[in-house]
Amino acid sequence: MMRTQTDFSRRTFLKGTALTAGAAAMGGCLSTRKVARFRKPGEMLRLGVIGAGGQGVTNWTQMLECGNVRVVAMCDTDATMLENAKGWYREKGLKADFNTYADYRKLLESERELDAVLVATPDHTHAPAAIQAMKRGCHAYVEKPLVRTIWEARYFEKVAKEYGVITQMGNHGSARDGTRRGVEILRSGLLGNVTEVHVWTNRPEISPGNKWGWKQPLKRPEGEDPIPPELSWDLWLGTSPARPFKKGVYHRIMWRAFYDFGTGAFGDMACHTMNLAFRGLDLGEVTAGEAVEISERFDDTYPLYSKVRLTYAARGKKPPVDLYWYDGYLKPSAEIMPQVIATLGQVPTTGCFIMGDKGVMVNTDDYGEHSYIALKGEDKMKSITKHEACEAIPITLPRAKEQNQRREFVDACFGKTCASSDIDHSIPLVESMLVGCLAQRIPGKIKWDASKCISDNAQANALIKPYIRAGWEY
Repeated sequence: MMRTQTDFSRRTFLKGTALTAGAAAMGGCLSTRKVARFRKPGEMLRLGVIGAGGQGVTNWTQMLECGNVRVVAMCDTDATMLENAKGWYREKGLKADFNTYADYRKLLESERELDAVLVATPDHTHAPAAIQAMKRGCHAYVEKPLVRTIWEARYFEKVAKEYGVITQMGNHGSARDGTRRGVEILRSGLLGNVTEVHVWTNRPEISPGNKWGWKQPLKRPEGEDPIPPELSWDLWLGTSPARPFKKGVYHRIMWRAFYDFGTGAFGDMACHTMNLAFRGLDLGEVTAGEAVEISERFDDTYPLYSKVRLTYAARGKKPPVDLYWYDGYLKPSAEIMPQVIATLGQVPTTGCFIMGDKGVMVNTDDYGEHSYIALKGEDKMKSITKHEACEAIPITLPRAKEQNQRREFVDACFGKTCASSDIDHSIPLVESMLVGCLAQRIPGKIKWDASKCISDNAQANALIKPYIRAGWEY
C-alpha cells in the first residue's frame, strides 16, 4: 500500500488544510492538548454517547453490558431518543443518572472527565463530533462510515495519531469468527491471484422481509413543515448548509440519501459488505472509480441504483484488483458464478464474490460471516468450515471476545486488546468507498492519487472537503 509515502502526503495535506482550520475553529484546543486516558482493571470507563437512538442503542447498551462502562452523558438532537434511553435504564432497574444534551459541543465542553465517546449520528456529524472528542483525549467508537468526506478521513487519521486514542469504526462483522476465518483463507493465497471482486446490496430500498432501509427521494422537497417540539433542527443540521425542515424527509433515516448528510447505499453498506475482501486481499490505495451503470443523477441525492468499478493498486506481488459495487437491487450476472448458482440456486440478495485464478469465494450475508469456496475444477461451493482445503490453513488472527466489536473497543480502552477497525483499517477502506461515492455523483472515470489526496477531475476535487457552517468548525 506504500503507506510511508501516503502517510507523508497526509501530513503535508493536513498541515495546510485540516489542522489550520481546526486550530482556528477550536481556539486554544490544540494548545490545551489532553493525553488519552486508559482505564485500569477495576475502574469504570466513563462514556459519552452522541446519538442515543437507532444504531446507537445497540452500541451503548452492549458497551454497558461489559460491566466496566458507565454512561455519564448522552446527547441527541431528538429529545425522544433521550427519553427512550432513560426508559431503558428504568426497565433494567437502573438509575438513569447521566447528563443529557442536545448539542454535542456542549457535552464535550461540560463533561471534562470523559474517557471515551460513542458517535452514532447521521454521517455528516461523525467527523465533527469524533474529532473534537479525540482532541480532548477521548477514545472514539464511530459508526460506519467513519466520515462523510475524504478530507475528514485524512483529518480524522491525523488527530487520532496525534492524541494517541483508540478508535473503532462500527463495521461490527469484523469481530465475527466467520469473517476472521474468511480473511485467513484469503490471505493464505488459496484462491491464487485475485483480480476481480463483486459486492452488492439491496439498499437503499426496503426489501421483502427487511424492515431496515429507506425510500430513496429523488429531489429536495419544496416548502417546509413545523419543526416537532422534541427536535432541535438547527443542531441536527450541524455543519451542513441550512435548509427547511420537512416531515418524513430527513429525520430519522432518509438523510442517508442526501449528499449533505449521508453517503447513500454505498456509505451505508460498503464498510460491511466490502470488509471481508478488503481485509483478506489486503486492499489499500484505490486508484480509480467509475460508475459503469447508473440511474439518473440527481442534484441533491444519491442514485436509485448504480454499478461502480473501483480499481485498487497492486500490493507487492499481488496484482491490481477491480472491485465492482452494486446497489439498488442490481446484482452481478449469474454467468460469472456458476458454482454459486449450482449450490445456492440464485445470486444471493446481498453478498461478496471473489474471483481468483485458482478458485472463488462467495459471502452470502452483509457482514462477511458466512462464506463458501470452490477451487478450480469443482462444480459446487462448500462452506469454508467444511472444505477440505481450508482445514490445513492455520488460525492466525485473534478471536474477539463474544464476537462483539463493542466489547473489543471497551477492552482496547483498558489496554487488553487492539481494536480491529482502527484507523489503519478504517481510513483506507472508507477513503476508497468515498471515491466510489464521487463516481456516483460525477460522470466518467475519476483517477485518484492517494499520495497527493487529489483526483484528475475538478468536480471531484471540489467535493473532497465538506461545507462547514459558521460556528461549527472543528
